Amino acid sequence: MSKFEKALSCLRSKPKDFTWKELVSIMTHFGYTEIKGGGSRRKFYHTQTKSVVSLHEPHPRPVLKTYAIEIIIDHLKEQKLI
Repeated sequence: MSKFEKALSCLRSKPKDFTWKELVSIMTHFGYTEIKGGGSRRKFYHTQTKSVVSLHEPHPRPVLKTYAIEIIIDHLKEQKLI
């Protein structure tokens, strides 16, 4: 199992310690670009499909909230990427 597959499997299990860095790695692998907005607002934009998912980058700890993980999973399923 590759590092990407492990990270994706981890995301699907909705862990309590999934980091922003791991999320950026997964989204980049799927062809998304991270766009920084005001404050901690971040968007992941896919140039081919024009799809966008918007989240807040967690701080001060880089661990994602459960609802953010669910948003990402739902989005990736909608786009038929997982």
